[in-house]
Amino acid sequence: MGGGAVTLFLCGDVMLGRGVDQILAHPGEPELREGYVEDARSYVRLVESANGPIPAPVIPSWPWGEALRLLAEAAPDVRIVNLETSVTRNADFAPGKAIHYRMHPANLPALTVARPDVCVLANNHVLDFGREGLQETLDALARAGLRTAGAGRSAEEAYAPAAVPVPAGGRVLVFALGAHSSGIPPGWAATSDLAGVAYLPEVSAAAAAEVVRRVREEKRGGDVVVVSVHWGSNWGYRVPREQVAFARALVDGGVDVVHGHSSHHPRRIEVYRDRLILYGCGDFIDDYEGIGGYAEYRDDLRIAYLVTVAADTGRLTGLRMVPLQARRMRLEPAPDADRSWLRTTLNRISDAVHVTLDPDGILVLTHPGPARHTGTGP
Repeated sequence: MGGGAVTLFLCGDVMLGRGVDQILAHPGEPELREGYVEDARSYVRLVESANGPIPAPVIPSWPWGEALRLLAEAAPDVRIVNLETSVTRNADFAPGKAIHYRMHPANLPALTVARPDVCVLANNHVLDFGREGLQETLDALARAGLRTAGAGRSAEEAYAPAAVPVPAGGRVLVFALGAHSSGIPPGWAATSDLAGVAYLPEVSAAAAAEVVRRVREEKRGGDVVVVSVHWGSNWGYRVPREQVAFARALVDGGVDVVHGHSSHHPRRIEVYRDRLILYGCGDFIDDYEGIGGYAEYRDDLRIAYLVTVAADTGRLTGLRMVPLQARRMRLEPAPDADRSWLRTTLNRISDAVHVTLDPDGILVLTHPGPARHTGTGP
């Protein structure tokens, strides 16, 4: 949307490695070094045992499924995803990690088919195959014409924002950070002469002030600023107080949207000073079907977030959330009962905002109104 508004597509973790990589046209080596699973094809079998056969090899659009149709209809100005996998043929498994994700570079059409404008890389899997694997990831994404944020060949590159011009005349700046609390090893931090991620050792007032300093150095009039943060635990609805304070400090310092991810299911939504804070977007694409445990969180349900902000101020003017369901490693429309469950859950865990379900099955945030500070704590 031009003419005074900017619409963003945001989602949680896009994991096209491991089992997803194995059903695509160019699967990489299936070797794993997990406690109980040594072959990535085992995850394909788990998915098929839960939801039926997959017609492998699948076409590149398969994992996105219904999401591609909704993106075509919504026509967002900027598409931002957290790419939670390395893109490499490297076999140098990062030591001390229980889980490693990689996709074969030849399978990148399964990412480019969604036309992401920014791939966030500040997460706990982008260096699963070492710095050589990260270098290959960066090279592969650059060859595909994809912008990245949150990882780079140096700290300067890792902490730099991705800048996307928008029809309204300004830019969307995407800064990305990966917190220690999401499982990122401290040794993955980018330095002046070492490739790595934009690392957040702790979620603190001092760390927020440093992010704000970087934002103010880069932001120009008419820019919309998104800070994408990979943080926190995989499960549970509780949002730690320090995350709330950090996100609000970013907004106080000029950030327009806080895009949180890492949790396997959606977490609370907040509107603070007319700016949107998503504490956890949940998973989007992965191979997790058929894995037992935590069923009460319904991690098979996924959300595509369509965020509209005023181009001149960054003020939130609308949030639509499209419920999807993972079936056979493909996103399908969520059933009506599950859409209602998501609405009820988001309303229960979010303070001072209200989510409704429109006749088209889209979840809509009722905006609380100008200059109202919402959310009272975790």
